Amino acid sequence: MGWHSNREFFVSWEELHRATRELARRQLPAEQYKGIIAVSRGGLVPAAIVSRELNIRVVDCVAVSSYDHTEQRDDLQVMKDVTATEDGEGFLVVDDLVDTGNTMKFLRERLPKAKFVTVYAKPSGMEMVDDFVADLAQDTWIHFPWDMHLHYIEPLAGQES
Repeated sequence: MGWHSNREFFVSWEELHRATRELARRQLPAEQYKGIIAVSRGGLVPAAIVSRELNIRVVDCVAVSSYDHTEQRDDLQVMKDVTATEDGEGFLVVDDLVDTGNTMKFLRERLPKAKFVTVYAKPSGMEMVDDFVADLAQDTWIHFPWDMHLHYIEPLAGQES
């Protein structure tokens, strides 16, 4: 059973930061890495946090898309490739989530010597990453803080019909 069993999981900035710091702590010692590769876009914020916590200043980015806002596609679109390394040796690849594992499988073929980590993992993709902080049920949709807008909600009291 997953860490969270609802079909929707809302991640706050505070929770994301806490979980990503834990992910970074588990990657110590930092000296084993030459740099970090963020998987755009979801991995950009976690990679920045990991970079800060491990004091690693070399941060590259790879842009691979397998989503179109609400649905996962079968085909991958590479929009920007990695330039800091040929095979990933000494690099830590960071993403927010591994879902089906398609993106990570592609990146493992591209960067076979890198270490792959995500903050969250679903069962279908877990084998594609070397480490993650929290597992979720496969049918859970994660709402990350950069995808949400905070707004006032009326208290329940007084809304009774």
